[in-house]
Amino acid sequence: MTRPAAPDGEGVPAIEAVDVSRTYQLDGVSVEALRGVSLVVQPGDYVALVGPSGSGKSTLMHLLGGLDRPSGGRLVIGGRDVGALSPPEMATLRNETIGFVFQAFHLLPRTSAVENVALPLVYRGVPARQRRERAAAMLGRVGLGHRLDHRPNQMSGGEQQRVAIARALVTEPTVLLADEPTGNLDSVTGAAVLELLEQLNVESGVALVMVTHDQEVAARARRRITMRDGVVVADSAGDGSTDLHDLPPFVDHGRPATLVAAPSAEPRSVSGSGPGHPSGGSGGAAGATGRLPRPPATGSGTDHAGRATGGGSGS
Repeated sequence: MTRPAAPDGEGVPAIEAVDVSRTYQLDGVSVEALRGVSLVVQPGDYVALVGPSGSGKSTLMHLLGGLDRPSGGRLVIGGRDVGALSPPEMATLRNETIGFVFQAFHLLPRTSAVENVALPLVYRGVPARQRRERAAAMLGRVGLGHRLDHRPNQMSGGEQQRVAIARALVTEPTVLLADEPTGNLDSVTGAAVLELLEQLNVESGVALVMVTHDQEVAARARRRITMRDGVVVADSAGDGSTDLHDLPPFVDHGRPATLVAAPSAEPRSVSGSGPGHPSGGSGGAAGATGRLPRPPATGSGTDHAGRATGGGSGS
């Protein structure tokens, strides 16, 4: 398979994390979900974030998306240090900079496709007519120009995920975070969704960071970051070059084999189906506004502003 070429990235990094840590207080016990993570995501990057359950992938994705704040270290999104931002400023940064696409779609069930896609623009103060025009144009880009007024229950899983992608990109973010975007899709539909994400990555220059357990999906990315026990253990480019940090035994010639599950240090959803985000169905209003359930209280002033975030896509 031929990987899409990387767009030229200029200027400041899209995201930069320096020695970032995240500690949760669970029943009076401190749990280190992330321990000194450093990485840079450049504009136009195509990154797969992999690792066993409990490795810290979802916690890191929360931080990279501005949905949570680190307990230590420095995190810069779009050139702005999140440690210096107020909750309203964080919400604005997410809405302007980050788009989210998740496994469960998180579309408003009684709302048409075009209204779902336009929702993040409401929080931008975009007039209604312009919102519909921009949402319709984005649905056209993902191949759903003929489904503007259909509701989620009138669309297939692949079409619903395309609506979620359109919603994530309608605000023209610099980073698109995708958490298991093909997890609820069959292999053929999943491949089509990946091809769409890759096409948008090349055409628009949006940095694509994708969390996945599927090694075939991860192999499509130009760069793969492997996590284990809250640290980055490998960062490999598509050309085969690899920067390793305490290379774990499950890596063989740059390709992870069977991953051994580690005890989870990440907050779980109420259903227990996965760390850090709600599961099932359309996701309702919480999914459409890009908010996740609150992590355990830490007293560190984490941001959970009640506004649409990161292009408004489900999270």
